[in-house]
Amino acid sequence: MIFLFSGSGNKKYIEFLGLGAELAVALSAPVLAGYWLDQRWETSPWMLLAGIVTGLLIMTGIFSRVIKKVTSGMGDK
Repeated sequence: MIFLFSGSGNKKYIEFLGLGAELAVALSAPVLAGYWLDQRWETSPWMLLAGIVTGLLIMTGIFSRVIKKVTSGMGDK
């Protein structure tokens, strides 16, 4: 599927697809892990809530990285 986006003009599309996948995994992995831990340790809903908070913190870090990248690119023009 990557060969469909192999043109030089499509580099941004690949970057955005990667960002979307990164955000999806950053939120879903801790939430699913929290749910699994709740089922295993019978601590519902605390591990799920911890997973949600962890996922949101990771997403905040990703957003700050993207914002820094975009704003540093704006000064070059």
